[in-house]
Amino acid sequence: MNGIIIVNKPKGITSFDVVYKVRKIFNEKVGHTGTLDPMARGVLPILIGNATKCSKYLINHDKEYIVILKLGIKTDTADSEGKIIKEQKISDNILNKKNIEEVFSKNIGIKMQKPPMYSAIKVNGKKLYEYARKGESLEVKPRKINIYNLKLLEINQNDKTIKFKVQCSKGTYIRSLCEKIAEDLGTIGYMYDLLRTKVGQFQIDQAIEIEKLEEILKNLENKEKIEFLKMDLENKCITIEEMFNNLENINLDEVTLAKFINGVKLKTNKKDGIYKIYNNKFIGLGIVKNYLLKRDIVI
Repeated sequence: MNGIIIVNKPKGITSFDVVYKVRKIFNEKVGHTGTLDPMARGVLPILIGNATKCSKYLINHDKEYIVILKLGIKTDTADSEGKIIKEQKISDNILNKKNIEEVFSKNIGIKMQKPPMYSAIKVNGKKLYEYARKGESLEVKPRKINIYNLKLLEINQNDKTIKFKVQCSKGTYIRSLCEKIAEDLGTIGYMYDLLRTKVGQFQIDQAIEIEKLEEILKNLENKEKIEFLKMDLENKCITIEEMFNNLENINLDEVTLAKFINGVKLKTNKKDGIYKIYNNKFIGLGIVKNYLLKRDIVI
């Protein structure tokens, strides 16, 4: 099987846990396009077989999340899994809709964001959370991110929470965004809940529930049943061709196809970019630069 399935990752398991389950089912090379924290839920694209070759084109996708920000409490990890290190009373005016929307508008656009200490970014060969767990602090350089939109969904006066939707670029830390919004509101806060609803073109309504994978794993010994269950899963698989349906096609004849597969650069009148390559059927991807087409990925 070659393609991509979208899994709705639940809380409490890692992205690698999902990769392991899919690998055991299909006995193929499996990867993902970016981790989702264990406490987070939602869209996790899983690449299977030859589709793993395409990961470089998918890791830079924009993301969409639904977030619950809890105000008045700060944790050492900036999320609900951390220890409470500070508490603060929340006045009613902080949870005023107009006030919140003004703060949201200030946080839209290209910004410099400092990653949280409890993150997997490596510094001097060690992940930041390894330093944090030892009580060591480092000066972490801020990184450029882009917040495309922030939409207020709900204000809960009793729980002191704000629910909102965020559309953002790759590399955005929602935990850091939550702390920044809380700070701009004049208080403290942490990310209470996180649901990823979209990664690039992959949406949560395409996602397979983790129970489906677990049902298959439980029935691996039952060949008749497993084939039926796997077939259902394969029907939900997005093919490599479908992944890149927005790209222009280049059709090659048998002679030029053989050269292409062998790595020979071919003259073309196409502009610079990535193209889908065909020879009656989908072959893979090619890159055009300076009117020369070269092989990139052959399926």
